[in-house]
Amino acid sequence: MGPRRENLKMVGKLGVITLGMFAFGYALVPIYNAICEMTGINVLALAEREVPGARPALPANTQVDRTRSITVEFDVNARGPWQFKPAVRSLQVHPGELNTVMYEFQNVQNRTMAAQAIPSYAPKQSAAHFNKLECFCFNQYTLAPGEKKAWPVAFVIDPKLPKDVTTITLSYTFFEVGGKVPAAPEGHAPQVRAVPAVSLPGAV
Repeated sequence: MGPRRENLKMVGKLGVITLGMFAFGYALVPIYNAICEMTGINVLALAEREVPGARPALPANTQVDRTRSITVEFDVNARGPWQFKPAVRSLQVHPGELNTVMYEFQNVQNRTMAAQAIPSYAPKQSAAHFNKLECFCFNQYTLAPGEKKAWPVAFVIDPKLPKDVTTITLSYTFFEVGGKVPAAPEGHAPQVRAVPAVSLPGAV
């Protein structure tokens, strides 16, 4: 037998071995699943077979009270040289559930301004149960002429909110820092108070 024939024979054997390895690799997954199904060892594999492509369910947040729905209305006191509005007017939320709403603001003046917002709530007793995790009202902002901003408000309604409260109105009053602080809308309890003016020496 010549060297060439021996080489061809060796190549043929290697080809058969390679094909066998590929076939074994493809057959390994169904074999493994069949063994797991019979033994019940791999519970995850069984769940994936019942619902193809499904992921294991994450544990539910047990602090969310899904037996109650609260309507949260978003309002603004937009009087001033700016445009200020919520992206949505209301949301249906569950107590204990994290929610986010965006507010849009634009300085329509031809000068830079510094501004801040005052939140207020109705009914008044809801203020103690309206927990804001993130809010643009925590800070003052400087906006250039014509500048637009979109700010999030992330909040959670405390499940201890009285049962008779089914609607909460969150209202924001925007004011220019250094100017007169406007009064909160009627029927709302402001969360912060205006700082009284300080008389300068020599003022009449």
